[in-house]
Amino acid sequence: MLAGLRYKKWPDSVENKPVLNLDAALGPGQVAVTFVNHATVLIQLPGLNILTDPVWSRRASPLGWVGPKRVREPGIDFDSLPRIDLVIVSHNHYDHLDLAILGRLNQRFAPRMLVPLGNKMLLRSQGIEKVEEMDWWDTTAASPGTSVTFTPAQHFSSRGPFDRNRALWGSYLIRSHGRLIYFGGDAGYSAHFSEIRDRFGSVDIAFLPIGAYEPRWFMKAFHMNPAEAVQAHMDLKSRQSIGIHFGTFQLTEEEIDAPPRDLVAALVEADLDPKSFVTLSEGVTTIYSRGR
Repeated sequence: MLAGLRYKKWPDSVENKPVLNLDAALGPGQVAVTFVNHATVLIQLPGLNILTDPVWSRRASPLGWVGPKRVREPGIDFDSLPRIDLVIVSHNHYDHLDLAILGRLNQRFAPRMLVPLGNKMLLRSQGIEKVEEMDWWDTTAASPGTSVTFTPAQHFSSRGPFDRNRALWGSYLIRSHGRLIYFGGDAGYSAHFSEIRDRFGSVDIAFLPIGAYEPRWFMKAFHMNPAEAVQAHMDLKSRQSIGIHFGTFQLTEEEIDAPPRDLVAALVEADLDPKSFVTLSEGVTTIYSRGR
C-alpha cells in the first residue's frame, strides 16, 4: 500500500460462487467469457482460448511476504484451466504481469505470449520462447480468421524504482471473423478510445478497467473511475462492455464494492441501458452471441 492514502477497510476474504462452462461448444460468432478476477479474463472463441493479464499469485508484488494481497481467489483454479492458446499482457506491473504464472502457463500449455515492447527478455528469463513483442498498432495473426492488434493506452510501466517507462504498455483489439473484442488492460481516460474506434469501427465487446481510482488527484492520469469508463464505453461505441480491474487487490482508497456501485450510478447519469456495461461474477461463464 502507498503511504499517505486513506484506505477504506476491505474484508480479509471474499467467497466466489463459480458457475464454469469452459467446454461449451461455441457456434460461429459466439464468445465465451469467464472473469477470473482483477484483469484476468478467459476469452474463448471457436478453436481459440485467450487469457488476459494472467495473475494467480497470492500477492501483486515482487516479494511473497509483502505487497497487495488478494482477498478473492481466482474464479478458475489454475489446474482447471482449459487449453490456453494465446496470452496477452498489457504491461509489466505486478498485478498484470505475474512472471511465475506465465512460467507455469508456458510449462503446461506452451501458448504464444504477446507483450509490449521491452518485456521479451523478462519472459525469456522464465524460459518462455514463444513470446512476441508488439508496438502500438502492430497486428499479428492469432488463428485463421482471428488477428490481434496492440493498441495505445494512457498508463505507465515499471517493475522497480529505476525502470519507469523503459517498457511499453497498452491495450489489445482482437478481430475474429468480423467481431471486435477490446481488452483495455489498465488505463487513465484519454482520446485513445476514440482513436481506436475511428481506426477499427465500433467494438462488440470491451473489457474496461473500473477500479483503483481514488484519490483522483493521484490516480486520474493512470486509472479511470467508473464514470470515465462509461465515457470510454461510449467512445468505443461498445455494444457490450464488461468491468475489470476491481475487487481483488486493494490498491487504492475506495471500498471494495465502490467500483460496481459507482458504475451503476454512472450509467444512470449517462442515461444508458444498465445491461450495456456490466460486471461479471468471478468464475461464471457467460456466452455472448453475435448481436448481443
